[in-house]
Amino acid sequence: MKKRLLCLSLIFAMTAAQVMPVSAARKDDLQAEKSATQSKLSEAESKASSLESKKNALMGQIDSTQQELVSVISQIEILDEDIKEKEADIEKTKEDLKKAEADRDEQYEAMKLRIQYMYENGGNDTWAQILLESDSIASMLAKAENTEKMYAYDRDELQKMKDIVQEVTDLEEKLEGEKAELETAKNEQEGMKASLQTKVDNLKANAKDYEAQIASARAQAQEYKNLIEQQNAELKKIQEQEAAAAKAAQEAAKKKTQQSNTNTGNAVTGGTTTNNNGGTSNNNNNNNTSSTDDSSNDSSENTNSGNTNTDTTPDTDAGSSNSGSTQEDNSSSAPSYDSSTGAAVVAYAKQFIGNPYVYGGNSLTNGIDCSGFTQQIFAHFGYSLPRTSDAQANSGVGIDYSKSRAGDIIVYPGHVAILTGDGGIVHASNSAPYPKGGIKYTANALYRSYIAVRRIVQ
Repeated sequence: MKKRLLCLSLIFAMTAAQVMPVSAARKDDLQAEKSATQSKLSEAESKASSLESKKNALMGQIDSTQQELVSVISQIEILDEDIKEKEADIEKTKEDLKKAEADRDEQYEAMKLRIQYMYENGGNDTWAQILLESDSIASMLAKAENTEKMYAYDRDELQKMKDIVQEVTDLEEKLEGEKAELETAKNEQEGMKASLQTKVDNLKANAKDYEAQIASARAQAQEYKNLIEQQNAELKKIQEQEAAAAKAAQEAAKKKTQQSNTNTGNAVTGGTTTNNNGGTSNNNNNNNTSSTDDSSNDSSENTNSGNTNTDTTPDTDAGSSNSGSTQEDNSSSAPSYDSSTGAAVVAYAKQFIGNPYVYGGNSLTNGIDCSGFTQQIFAHFGYSLPRTSDAQANSGVGIDYSKSRAGDIIVYPGHVAILTGDGGIVHASNSAPYPKGGIKYTANALYRSYIAVRRIVQ
């Protein structure tokens, strides 16, 4: 019976000895596969993080572009109101012109009647008739003076009526020119609105593409995580099998030793048991070390994932820093002023009066638009301005209109001009021929609502 038990123990031990090399080889393969999977997981998470950063940057562009779009839309609304006001002024001026022309014609008809009466009653002999019919020289002079006064009155009144008609006509032309400027500015803003809307649409389409790529990368990362969990489970199973095989081998060896001791009656059993227990202790230590390695790998995996989540923090800080800088620029309240340079800017700008206006043009002589005009005028003196009127509204230092001087710029909805210091402006107005359009001087800088006054020359 004892021999049979001994044989069974030996068979079991031999079987365990065969299983252990196979499981050890599979364990090594799994560790290598797990390492490769963790590397792929890290790449997938890194890719997702990079795509997320790009998407966030894109969303920032969308926000800023939408803000520009809102600004342009609000300027278009202001321009619409200004155009309506100009149209109302033009209608009133047309009515005034009709009345002035009617008064002039009435005065002219009255004068013709008086002249006709005088000629019909006296003709060419009027002065002789006055001389003959007068009782005295004083009476004759009085009649002659009255006749002359009547002629002078008619001439003066007729001239007044002509002057009024001309004045009203000039006012109508002026208002029509201002309306044309407003319409030009509105058309430019409408073009900018369309361009910005297209930009927003394209950016949103790109953002959706990034969202799809991010979702794909995250799904792939999740697949790698699931695979790692499967690999960990299989490794755990192998470790459990190894531990069970080792325990069975130890028990078999123990039984073999006990059987040998029983047969020989040797009294050294305690020492042998001690050695076997020591071996058992070593096997347990090895198993524990293997478990520790797996835990270390899992910890490394979690650490990588944590690092991925912290990448976007600096971008937020940078945005806050820039925003603070912008507020600091706008807070300046007492800017200095270089009067000689300001006067020189105005004098240089006036040299180009009469040259044509061309939207998008960049030639001070052959054609330029309002923001290009201010940009190139100030560039001549070493000052760098952005290309659009909206951007120029943030250049330099903001000041009140009451504190404006020659060489400051005034920004209107969709338009910009250089203040001349005498209440007027010099600017590239609209595409009408000079003097209705082109680069010209306008006497009233407040002929329309404005957005900002900025001091460039300091």
